[in-house]
Amino acid sequence: MIMPKRKEWTYYKSQTTPKGLYLPKDKVCIAPNDRGFMLGDGVYEVIRTYNGKPFCLTEHIARLKRSLNEVRIDCPDVLKIEAIVFELLKLNKLRDSDATIYIQITRGVWRRSHTFPTEPVLPTTYMEVMPLTPIAEDTKRGVSAITVSDFRWGRCDIKAIGLLANCLARQRAKECGAAEAIFVRDGVVTEGTHTNLFGVLNGELVTHPKTNHILAGITRDTVIKLSHNLGVPLHETPLPETKLYELDELFLVGTTVEIMPVVSVNGKLIGKGTPGKITKLLQKAFNDYVRSGL
Repeated sequence: MIMPKRKEWTYYKSQTTPKGLYLPKDKVCIAPNDRGFMLGDGVYEVIRTYNGKPFCLTEHIARLKRSLNEVRIDCPDVLKIEAIVFELLKLNKLRDSDATIYIQITRGVWRRSHTFPTEPVLPTTYMEVMPLTPIAEDTKRGVSAITVSDFRWGRCDIKAIGLLANCLARQRAKECGAAEAIFVRDGVVTEGTHTNLFGVLNGELVTHPKTNHILAGITRDTVIKLSHNLGVPLHETPLPETKLYELDELFLVGTTVEIMPVVSVNGKLIGKGTPGKITKLLQKAFNDYVRSGL
């Protein structure tokens, strides 16, 4: 028997729907001249829920506000996002499930121009939620990665929707049989295509400092806090690519991957080629931290 397709409810607000509407996904129509569609002129945010509860919602909204401010998009409705999130979870029957929430805000609809609109334009807001299946096996056994040249723009700290460079790098990783591509800029390891990176050397953590060359993740901040609680020394300092293979452990962190061990890079084993002691310690601490808030 063919099961009926689940209706996916979204939220959409634009020049043509100024009041904002909850719509089935297949009913949403993006204007051809939307600057997000035409120019990648917008920002986004991804939030995860555990059993229907958004993780670090306040922090994610704060980062979204920062991205909007950095690209000079004035969107007062960002204050309503929390209420919209919970309504979408309700409409999609995901109030008791693990899910991801995607939020995208563009500068709005205007003729194609490399300069901003010359009159007030309503930003376009689009939000959707999707069920999420945790990748438990990978978090236990670890994944492989490759390194690629970091050819992205110089403002990686803005969560901008223009992700072509990330997509090209991630596709290259996929074609190499790897789970992630790790960017290297001027001989320094920065981050993954959708993850931050932590290494372990002699029992101490190292991760790239918050600069314009990385998108400082919410999960990254959580891991830093947990490492302090556990008494694990941590250094926010550049990691030379030449030191990558000297690490005892390596792991990725992100909204959907949580804490993901990396057991090989470019076909070379990291440490013993298995998830390490500190990685496992932080995985448990993270899981306990998440569940304590449910």
